Amino acid sequence: MTMKKLSLVLLASALMFTACNNNNEENTNGSQDSTAVATTQEGAGRMEFEEEAFNFGTIKEGEVVEHVFKFKNTGDFPVVLAQVSASCGCTTPTYTSTPVKPGESGEISVKFDSNGQVGQQQKIITIASNAEKPVTTVQLKGEVVVN
Repeated sequence: MTMKKLSLVLLASALMFTACNNNNEENTNGSQDSTAVATTQEGAGRMEFEEEAFNFGTIKEGEVVEHVFKFKNTGDFPVVLAQVSASCGCTTPTYTSTPVKPGESGEISVKFDSNGQVGQQQKIITIASNAEKPVTTVQLKGEVVVN
């Protein structure tokens, strides 16, 4: 891993830990996290997500939300997901562990446990890979109300 990629991954990891207790703030402009800086590589894979944000609406505290973010590799080389992490311990991602060949699809499954998470929610899932954009994010949004 190059020093530039390592720096991006470390910066994204540091930022994700500060977002866990940030329940009442929401990214209202819909833009991607500024840490997901694109880098240009020759012959890289490219992850194109069907959706970059999922709004689960309003749920009662204690409910568990599950969602699958699907992506297609539209690049020229296989994409390998090196690490997928969430902004809070209440959110657990699992992901495709085998290389995703050009033209094929992969997925990141996310489970959000709303126990103790009352209010507006925005959970960031950070994806580190060997793709053209080595660090990218997807997010879960919604509101948790008292049971």
